[in-house]
Amino acid sequence: MTPAEARPARASAIARPAVRPPDDGGGRTAAWWPWSIVAAAVGWNLANLQALTLGVTYLNDSSLHEQMVRFATVQLRAGHLPLTSWFPFLGAGSPQFLHYQSLPAILTGALGLLVGPDVAFRWTLYLLLSLWPISVYLSARAFGAGRPAAAASAAMAPFLVSATGVGYEQHAYVWTGFGVWTQLWASWTLPLAWGWSWRAIRDGRGYLAAVLLTALTVALHFETGYLALSVLLVWPLVAGRPLVTRLRRAAVLLGGSLLASAWVIVPLVEQRPWAAVNEPLQGSGLVNGYGAREVMHWLLSGQLLDSGRLPVVTVFAALGFGLAWLAWSSSPDARALLAALAVCLLFAFGRTTFGSLVDVIPGGADLFFRRFMMGVQLAALLLAGRGAAWLAARCVRLLEARAPRWPAGLSAAAVLVAAIAVLAPAWLQLGAYDRHDGAAIAAQRRADDIEGAELDRLIAVIERDGGGRTYAGMPSNWGQDFTVGAVPVFKYLESRDVDEAGYTLRTASLMTDPEYFFDDHDPSDYRLFGIRYLILPAGAEPWWSVRARLAMRSGPYCLWTIDGAGYVQAGQIIGEISANRTNVGARSVRLLHSGLAADGAYLGVRYGSGGGGDGRLPTARSQSPAGAVSAERADLDDGEAAATVRMRRPGVAVLSASYDPGWTATVNGRQRPVRMVAPALAAVYVPAGTDHVVFRFRGYGDYPELLALSGLTLAMAAAAPACLRRARRRRDGKETPRAAESQRDRAGI
Repeated sequence: MTPAEARPARASAIARPAVRPPDDGGGRTAAWWPWSIVAAAVGWNLANLQALTLGVTYLNDSSLHEQMVRFATVQLRAGHLPLTSWFPFLGAGSPQFLHYQSLPAILTGALGLLVGPDVAFRWTLYLLLSLWPISVYLSARAFGAGRPAAAASAAMAPFLVSATGVGYEQHAYVWTGFGVWTQLWASWTLPLAWGWSWRAIRDGRGYLAAVLLTALTVALHFETGYLALSVLLVWPLVAGRPLVTRLRRAAVLLGGSLLASAWVIVPLVEQRPWAAVNEPLQGSGLVNGYGAREVMHWLLSGQLLDSGRLPVVTVFAALGFGLAWLAWSSSPDARALLAALAVCLLFAFGRTTFGSLVDVIPGGADLFFRRFMMGVQLAALLLAGRGAAWLAARCVRLLEARAPRWPAGLSAAAVLVAAIAVLAPAWLQLGAYDRHDGAAIAAQRRADDIEGAELDRLIAVIERDGGGRTYAGMPSNWGQDFTVGAVPVFKYLESRDVDEAGYTLRTASLMTDPEYFFDDHDPSDYRLFGIRYLILPAGAEPWWSVRARLAMRSGPYCLWTIDGAGYVQAGQIIGEISANRTNVGARSVRLLHSGLAADGAYLGVRYGSGGGGDGRLPTARSQSPAGAVSAERADLDDGEAAATVRMRRPGVAVLSASYDPGWTATVNGRQRPVRMVAPALAAVYVPAGTDHVVFRFRGYGDYPELLALSGLTLAMAAAAPACLRRARRRRDGKETPRAAESQRDRAGI
């Protein structure tokens, strides 16, 4: 090595420890006491979040996640792959496990084979949330932080609170919060994916761990996956020289991660035309993000990290940001954290700031940009640990200088007590919130035992008789106030795996947006959505236009059945509308208000077309219905429905299930093509006479090949380091004799 080559190496060796706190020394004590701080943060979570382990009906999106876990357990027990199964319970059904980030549900469902799916769900929620400080600590260490700085980040990890409540904070996950459980899984892998990916770019080691963690993050939660991948595009630019080497390492990580997660990405891309865009939320801050002005206001005012209290974490983050900025020229680790913070902020600004520019992001039309503030929180948390450790070290030195005769370690103990006091606003606030959450869970458990038991009697009748969906109101009407305890009945039905209509916008099925415009005064809408059962408050009756009879009363709930309703209907196509995944809901409004389905009249869908026409619908000719269903058998849990239809003239048999290219149909034993009828239902042409029609769902078929590709990628990443070392040894072995011979030649020997 030449002197010129040695100088940068020595400078790098000196620069890296410079960003660590001066008290990050060696020794056994230095190794264990930071972990004691991490253990304290974890213990605080375990003690305060115990109510999450109790069985209860969920008030938030955890109801969907728990239902997916139960479904995964059933499918796995039957030997079926949930990814290729039809999920029937919401939005007229969909291949939910393909379109949604379903790996957490599959893993927990597998655990449910041993302990039961509901128990598995509750304990994964409890443990992942409680143990998260461990992931933060390991990530901070991978970014070159000293043990005190990493421990400080972990200590503050449980206490983040934002104005939106959907970031890396308790409110995003607990019973009285939002229940974004899949994000919780990825909150564990993202810090590690960041840390190991940065280490691979910086040092050229740990490729397998980096690729595996990044691919896991993509599979666990899509928005978090964007944060794991996007930093790989900017970190080579701040990692230092040689730039080409850093770019090559990042390219290996990016390509390897995409290939390892191909089993998730490829089906999503191929099946994207059949995944609806959430139309009612388009244009809102929930989808477009809140914009640069609002996000920066929240960040700088403390509402992104310390909403509702003194901004203690925000102050430490600001100090850490300042230290990292000052160390920009000497510390690649500091530059990496600042770059990650900048990338996450740009994502969080979203379409509100950048408009159509976000369309350059693959899949940008399906992203909820407000969710990217979780990345801002994580980057700020890692910076906050550095700021807190630096300040603590300064205080220790100041105390030791002012009181040199103090016993050894007393200054550090005094600073630790001061740190606990400084964090008092945070742990007092979260402690009170956790007690409130525990009390709400206890109250709901009492309601489940009393009111829920009454409703369960009606559900038993529905499960016994079957033959159609159940309606008990919607979030946008009286259903929100029709409850079991605090939980609306339509959410309680989900906890009992009842196939229902009304709990809207839960899936990506093509029927989820039309369902939002369902009119419970229009009998033809019940026919379109296959609704046979109504659950209403005791004393209430169905609307005069809906012909239903009282089947049973139980406590404050009544069950009504609608005659002639079911999953399969017979009719005829009298016209056509155009629609695509972005407007199928809006294009269905006139149809849902037309009453056509009550006359057995349906409209075909010219799918994929953006529009055209004046929006007027054809009128059904005054004639008798084309046919009727004489017998029906539906098992949509297994993706199958069969019916016998008696047709007076040729027409269609319509299955009240969301259209998907995976649907197949046979008529009298012969395969027939399935087409879409409005709003977005599956239908098949049938001739006149008596016909036996069978609908079957066949899920996406390329998973074995894609899983093999992902496994091969990981195997190559595992084997690559050994192959490179062997190649290097061979090269060195060949070069050494040549170098010796050249040296002898120069010496004249």
